[in-house]
Amino acid sequence: MRLLQELAAITVAVTVGAFLPIASDSPAADDTRQSPGDLLAGEVMAVAYSGFREGQHPDRGEGAVNPSAAEILEDLEILVAHGFRLIRLYDSGENSAETLALIRQHDLPLKVLLGIWLDAEVSNHEGCPWLDEPIPDATLAANVLRNEAEIGRAIELAERFPAIVVAINVGTEALVDWNDHMVPVDQVIGYVRQVKAAVEQPVTVADNYLWWIRDGAALAAEVDFLGVHTYPQWEGKTIDEALAYTIENVEGVRSALPGKPIAILEAGWATTAEEFGERASEASQARHFQELREWASAEHVTVFFFEAFDEPWKGDPAQPLGAEKHWGLFFVDRSPKYLFR
Repeated sequence: MRLLQELAAITVAVTVGAFLPIASDSPAADDTRQSPGDLLAGEVMAVAYSGFREGQHPDRGEGAVNPSAAEILEDLEILVAHGFRLIRLYDSGENSAETLALIRQHDLPLKVLLGIWLDAEVSNHEGCPWLDEPIPDATLAANVLRNEAEIGRAIELAERFPAIVVAINVGTEALVDWNDHMVPVDQVIGYVRQVKAAVEQPVTVADNYLWWIRDGAALAAEVDFLGVHTYPQWEGKTIDEALAYTIENVEGVRSALPGKPIAILEAGWATTAEEFGERASEASQARHFQELREWASAEHVTVFFFEAFDEPWKGDPAQPLGAEKHWGLFFVDRSPKYLFR
């Protein structure tokens, strides 16, 4: 805990200013559409966490190279010291189990949105730009078994860590038409029902705002709240346009699917990206974070900022400046970017 104490001393001035609810001049600030009770674990700004460092990665077919317990603990202490009290994990595998155990063992003031990662159950090679060939039927059949096992692990973790796991997310972008791990919506609905029958925590699904607007009605009837992803930067928007576009996305979901609480499960700004040119910067990331915080405080919307730390394993290994590697609020060496520097 020494690292936690040292970092807290260093960053207290930043974090106090960064996480107090404040008034907002954003377009929706005067029309609060959710109640404070719709916040997840009472938090406005949360963060997506995946702890893979240089040379580490999740299982990509030949096994995972996971961070050590000491490395995960260091990460969690950094996040706590910088004011975060709620994190998102993307699966229910060994790495996530270790993270939950460390939070409890060290009595860290963190709650968790626990993920269930769903692998492809149908081949989306005609819709996904980077799938060159159909996924073999044998692989798809094996993935169904993998998904069933993953659901079992999530239920077990939710039962083992009821004071830490505050909600469960069933699948991440497994429905949007460009993904490489597509699962039919009826199957996702079945998985949601299975999880809801087994746990006490609220259950959601994370997907792109446009999918929710166009195709989300049947699934929305099953989940406890809507998990929305929104990335203005990917859609060619400048930082000056980002907040208004985010609000437009959320209001589009709210209009299409009224009556359900909404949480933004991913929103972020890459700091380096050959795809985005000068639109990628640490200053713009910091501005996007602060503007989202102000709007979300007024609207009582939980926002998971993507993401805690840069992840070099993502994207094309031949493109070190590719956007996928550079969404962190901290560099891969754990030094802070502009927002917290």
